[in-house]
Amino acid sequence: MKNYKELLNDVTTFILDVDGVLTDGRLLISESGELLRTMNARDGYAIKTALNNGYKVCIITGGRNDGVKSRLMGLGVEDVFLNASDKMVQMREYVAKHNLTTEEILYMGDDMPDLPALEYAGVATCPQDAIQEVKSICNYISHRNGGDSCVRDVIEQVMKVQGKWNATQAVQAVSS
Repeated sequence: MKNYKELLNDVTTFILDVDGVLTDGRLLISESGELLRTMNARDGYAIKTALNNGYKVCIITGGRNDGVKSRLMGLGVEDVFLNASDKMVQMREYVAKHNLTTEEILYMGDDMPDLPALEYAGVATCPQDAIQEVKSICNYISHRNGGDSCVRDVIEQVMKVQGKWNATQAVQAVSS
C-alpha cells in the first residue's frame, strides 16, 4: 500500500467542497437574507497556479451562492457544481467527461455529505477541523482549518511532489 506522499504522484485533478473547505463554514447573513462567505486568497492563488500548470480543478458544493461560483470561475475553474444534494452524481459526471481514474483524483471535504466522494477518490483529504467521521477515512488531514488555506496546503504538496511548485514557476503561472 502506498503512503500519502506516494499517492500524490498520480494526482491530476483536485475536486473540492466549498463550505468548511474553501470557507471556514460560517455564514454571515445580511438584512436582506443574503448568505455571505469569506475565502482565503492563498487558496485562490494555489488554485490558479494549479490550473496554469495543467491540473484540473472541480468544485462540488451543496451551496447555491452565485458569488461563490463567480469567484471560482474568475480564478479559471470551469466546473463549478452548485446545489449538489448527492455529490457523487456530479463527481461521476465529471470523471466520465474527463476520462479520469480514481487515482488521479484528490478530493477535499469536511462533513457528512462528502463521505462518498472521499471514499471514491484516490486521495482523500480534509481540513484539520473536519468532523471525526471524515478524518477517520482520509489519507491526509491538513494542519490548516477550512477557510484557512487548507486547499493551498494540499495543492502545494501535490505540486512539490511532482516537481511543479517553486517560487519562480508559481509567480510566472499566476502572472500569465
